[in-house]
Amino acid sequence: MQTRTIDAVVFDLGGVLIDWNPRHLYRKLIEEEAKMERFLSEICSPVWNVNLDAGRPFDDGIDELVQRHPEEAPLIRAWKARWEEMLGGAIHGTVAILEELHASGMTLHALTNWSAETFPIGRKRFPFLDRFRTILVSGQEKVVKPDPRIFHLLVERTGVVPQRTVFVDDSQTNADAAASLGFHAIRFTDADALRARLASLGLVDHR
Repeated sequence: MQTRTIDAVVFDLGGVLIDWNPRHLYRKLIEEEAKMERFLSEICSPVWNVNLDAGRPFDDGIDELVQRHPEEAPLIRAWKARWEEMLGGAIHGTVAILEELHASGMTLHALTNWSAETFPIGRKRFPFLDRFRTILVSGQEKVVKPDPRIFHLLVERTGVVPQRTVFVDDSQTNADAAASLGFHAIRFTDADALRARLASLGLVDHR
């Protein structure tokens, strides 16, 4: 293995350590797959959800959609009322890597696009989040990845040096943003591929 040149690893949460997907809920509520996909792309859309992650109050966002789509009001309101059902559980292979890094003494931080209103649900449900020295939540900071401001805030808040920090995110756009600022960015696809990349940096064992 190479001599360690990394001082810290920063993880995204949803899609990397935690299986968050609105389909876990909406497949229970909408029988037809195509109709469900239309609902999630055109009504409770990714762009609408990013605004919640950026700090928009849930009730404000939901009320706006209900006014525009009153016929879908029960489904829209379920986004808040049954939000926890969107959590499919931990991504165990990545959690194992997190635990291995923690055991080695690696400094760990998290940077997540997540609503300030719902993050406490995840914090309570997933004890491994206590492994992080710092968790920056976009909804609390009012800025979301890939905006460079949230990466600058990460540096300011934690003292990490981008050139000596690995950043892991399942979004290519977010990984590219981190890379442009000097981070060792890894686009997460699965735990085995992540382990291989981290092993090449001397941070975890090959398996």
